[in-house]
Amino acid sequence: MEMTQDLSIIDLVAHASLVVKLVMALLLGVSLVSWYWIFRKGFAIRAARGKTDAFERDFWSGGELATLYQSAVNDRHSTGALERIFEAGYREFTKLRGQKTLDPSAIIDGVRRAMRATYQRELDDLDAHLSFLATVGSVSPYVGLFGTVWGIMHAFRGLSSMSSATLAAVAPGIAEALVATAIGLFAAIPAVVAYNRFAHDVDRLSVRFESFMEEFSNILQRQLR
Repeated sequence: MEMTQDLSIIDLVAHASLVVKLVMALLLGVSLVSWYWIFRKGFAIRAARGKTDAFERDFWSGGELATLYQSAVNDRHSTGALERIFEAGYREFTKLRGQKTLDPSAIIDGVRRAMRATYQRELDDLDAHLSFLATVGSVSPYVGLFGTVWGIMHAFRGLSSMSSATLAAVAPGIAEALVATAIGLFAAIPAVVAYNRFAHDVDRLSVRFESFMEEFSNILQRQLR
């Protein structure tokens, strides 16, 4: 019973060396931050997908482009990424169409550039902080391994002052060190899973945005003709 109590997680953390404690604290802090961004990015990407679906339904329902544009301008703070791309393109279209010296191809090129700039900003916003999750997923196991190696070195250095080395003497020190690896994996695994999922979702949204920009450009081109 005494050995079991000594090897509980709380006792192992409490009796770990200072370096191992610092590694554990760092990994726990990083894990909390990564979970914050996991939830925040999950809600943001879900909201972006829902607003994209809603705008596509409105756009392809056959409504007037001017009406959709005015609605996007009036509700700018609650619009989605795709609606902002549409707004940028249609604004540029109305501005360039009033210049009689421009031919249709120049107008469409300007519209595409305006939509591409907004598309890039929206994609950067969706991609924000995903690199942090990727870093946590790739680095945390190595940080935990560093704590484990340091803890094992510390445990074996303590054995040098003993007359005889037994399993009961070395087990607590090794167990303390292995906790650092466990915490590193606890921080890394959710971050990797979330990063892969979010990166896939952002890629799918980007494909939808690019398809819409091409289709919208074709619609405007037919109007000019």
